[in-house]
Amino acid sequence: MTNGRRPTVWVLTDGKAGDEQPLIGVAEALGVTPVLRRLRPRRVFSWFMPWGPIDPREAPNQLGSPIAPPYPDICLATGRRAVSYLRRLKVLSPKTLTVFFKDPRTSRHGADLLIVQHHDRPALADNILAVTTAPNRTPLARLDTIRRTPPPHLVALPHPRVAVLVGGDSRHSRFTPDDIDAFASALESLHDRGTSLMITTSRRTPRELADRLATLGERNGVHFWTGTGENPLAGYLALADEVVVTADSTNMIGEAAGTGRPIRLFYPSGGHRKIDRFIAALSDQANIGRFPGNQVMTGYEPVNSTSLIANRVLEKWQTMREKQPW
Repeated sequence: MTNGRRPTVWVLTDGKAGDEQPLIGVAEALGVTPVLRRLRPRRVFSWFMPWGPIDPREAPNQLGSPIAPPYPDICLATGRRAVSYLRRLKVLSPKTLTVFFKDPRTSRHGADLLIVQHHDRPALADNILAVTTAPNRTPLARLDTIRRTPPPHLVALPHPRVAVLVGGDSRHSRFTPDDIDAFASALESLHDRGTSLMITTSRRTPRELADRLATLGERNGVHFWTGTGENPLAGYLALADEVVVTADSTNMIGEAAGTGRPIRLFYPSGGHRKIDRFIAALSDQANIGRFPGNQVMTGYEPVNSTSLIANRVLEKWQTMREKQPW
């Protein structure tokens, strides 16, 4: 930390959990609790983002503006809409270290540092950090802490335990009725053979699949998170002997890789070449198979980019302050 002071940090997104939570993880790795700034541009302005201006209704002098002062030492941002706001913030507060995650899709992004995953094929530049996985809120230290003092209701599940991370329909993937039946049936069969299951779904999970998994969750040896109460994901990952993930989300697959446990992927219909490239790159570091079938028996060194990213952000901030001691 500079002069013994921890930086103030904003997390700037449109509020989607899949964007916001990874950036909170970076802030936590910096040792700070971030201020969450959520932008809500009107549709007509959103259409022109990331190239166009911010919504005037969310200008810094407007009540509730996501970029109203006092400005932070560091702003972590992601999402197409956030680019316009980050660009404006950099003009308003040049001393703020601006960090953008993923491909901003424009050279006019206002970021001092870009964090881009390898599957997006980033350019080589001093202001770009290329990583395999996105950051998350489940670093190895947190998993180890949970393993030392595990939740009683999860540690009571007999081995082998499988954490099941379920995504859902997206722009490129869709769970057809056949996909739903194949996935749920394979999990039911796995449980019938004596495997404990720890299942979590997402807001994108089709209702038919969520209902099928909720029914499975009524069995002994299955813990199904209904979405109420504290999210058990970190506990699932910490105590799993294996992780089954639906292959529609690079974030979820990346979280699974942070455990060092074998991973198996279920592929819904559709897919995208970027996800294929991500899985190929991650397979060089993690042991990944297909679900059902193709079980992987061995672990690997956990893959988690969060600490690397936090260290680079901190280094960049310290360098900026040394060069421009405001």
